[in-house]
Amino acid sequence: MQKFLIEGGVPLSGTVTPAGNKNAALPILAACLLTEQEVVVRNVPRIEDVANMLDLLAGIGVDVEWRGNNEVALRADAVDAEAEIDRDLCSRIRASFLLAGPLLARFGNAVMPPPGGDVIGRRRLDPHLDAFAALGAEFEVERDIHIHAPDGLTAAEVFMDEPSVMGTENALLAAALTPGTTVIGNAACEPHVQDLARMLVAMGAEITGIGSNVLRVTGAAELSGCEHTIGPDHIEVGSFIALAGVTGGEIRITETRPDDLRMIRLVFAQLGLRTELDGDDVLVPGDQQLIVKRDLGEYKSKIQDGPWPAFPADLTSIAVALATQCAGSVLIHEWMFENRLVFTDKLIAMGADIVLCDPHRAIVTGPSRLRGERLSSPDIRAGMSMLIAALGAKGTSEIQNIREIDRGYERIDERLRALGARIERIDADGN
Repeated sequence: MQKFLIEGGVPLSGTVTPAGNKNAALPILAACLLTEQEVVVRNVPRIEDVANMLDLLAGIGVDVEWRGNNEVALRADAVDAEAEIDRDLCSRIRASFLLAGPLLARFGNAVMPPPGGDVIGRRRLDPHLDAFAALGAEFEVERDIHIHAPDGLTAAEVFMDEPSVMGTENALLAAALTPGTTVIGNAACEPHVQDLARMLVAMGAEITGIGSNVLRVTGAAELSGCEHTIGPDHIEVGSFIALAGVTGGEIRITETRPDDLRMIRLVFAQLGLRTELDGDDVLVPGDQQLIVKRDLGEYKSKIQDGPWPAFPADLTSIAVALATQCAGSVLIHEWMFENRLVFTDKLIAMGADIVLCDPHRAIVTGPSRLRGERLSSPDIRAGMSMLIAALGAKGTSEIQNIREIDRGYERIDERLRALGARIERIDADGN
């Protein structure tokens, strides 16, 4: 076990490039199961969740080869369709369930252990299974989830009962290898869903409506290999923007996709944090006075997450950390996951003025003078929120269970040191 030691209170400045989108990488890697040909994926983040996904794929016979720091080649021509999927690995990541769609479409059968991942609230598997059922599969839920379609899947109309990101991705993966046209309604349309759809097109599927909530997928009897470059992680971009605001530094974030950042920049501007675009770069000017903009009529400002293109749920925790340093009061409403805001007690221990109204709502009043504290990361985004707060705090902080942060942020300590952060990664015993 490792931990971070952080000496806070130093403005961070410099240039940083976001890693590849974690939430795109996981379904894109799973898509290699749809073909016997080689698939080459570039800009793959070297994080714990990706390592676990690759171990899962290797465990069922996929040949996995890293070529350079962020490029991986995969060939699934020798997959053992009867191989048992590693239960322990599945318990570590939610995205393990993304193997179900490709296995079902290609082999007509998938036996999936229950997935794990962040404990941020209930995350239903019903949209996945409902989509498979609409395509003609049957399933039984016992200790494992048994899904089978011995006569193959059939193109159909799929309507999601909620715009589930992974549910949409699993439906896309299954429909891409199902001849005929499948229509997915009430689909999620986040940037990572769009990235997966673009890769499936490169493999030979026809998909229209990418970026909308209605996807038309004309699948193929066979898909080919391809080369694909994962887009930048907009959640990581948002994290670095907030980091600049909390520490008062000036940061340039290069090689972004500005269209993916519209709502993020708008919400952060609501908290008083101004950003500028320079081509595909995002510049956060330094030493800003952060003042919460009240709603018309002098009503309390509110930040609320939601399905794309609303403010991303994965940035709610990050917004809480930023709000602690903004003059004024803001209501943060996380309506999607009932456990995501529970971590706010960690920031309160650092001196933040936060009232947790209920599992979904918190009122943050700032600016607060944060102080160093001993903390433990409960999930990826809460861990990053605590890390941002620690970098802006006075004194030394210790963050344990940093494996959670490593699940979503590549070499975060090294990249923060390049911006001037005083952060060390040490073993739990102090070495």
